[in-house]
Amino acid sequence: MIKWIRLKLSLKIDFFSNKEYGKCVYDVIHHEMIISMKNYIQHGNTNCFEHSIYVSYISYMICKRLGLDFQSAARGGLLHDFFLYDWHMKRPQKGLHGFIHPNIALQNATKYFKLNDNEKDIIQKHMWPLTITLPRYKESFVVLCADKYCTLMETLGLSIIGK
Repeated sequence: MIKWIRLKLSLKIDFFSNKEYGKCVYDVIHHEMIISMKNYIQHGNTNCFEHSIYVSYISYMICKRLGLDFQSAARGGLLHDFFLYDWHMKRPQKGLHGFIHPNIALQNATKYFKLNDNEKDIIQKHMWPLTITLPRYKESFVVLCADKYCTLMETLGLSIIGK
């Protein structure tokens, strides 16, 4: 039964050979601050960098298939958790992580990268409904759903990458 559940929930992800995806995120994924996200555990045994790549690539694939702005979804997905601290231990600001980290991630992202309005909305609203304000773009809804899916899989210890 567990094998069947894993099979049904796993996606085939091959982001390393997808050149179009690579072009969408090239300027972001190789940046030293993005790479530093490997130092922070996100969910289960998945670090923040891995989690963000999974969310980014799933969002890219869905938006591409739906004819949406897949480049913004890929970039916004990669930057959605760009908060750069261990949320299990301490936070740089007061408040619950789920409520404050989207704004911290947006501040960090705008510090290092040029973002369009869609990418900003994706980052800032990916925790909706906690963020209260509805996402403005369809791509933001795709990323927030991909984020919830990846979070569930990682928390349950299920593989996101189909093998």
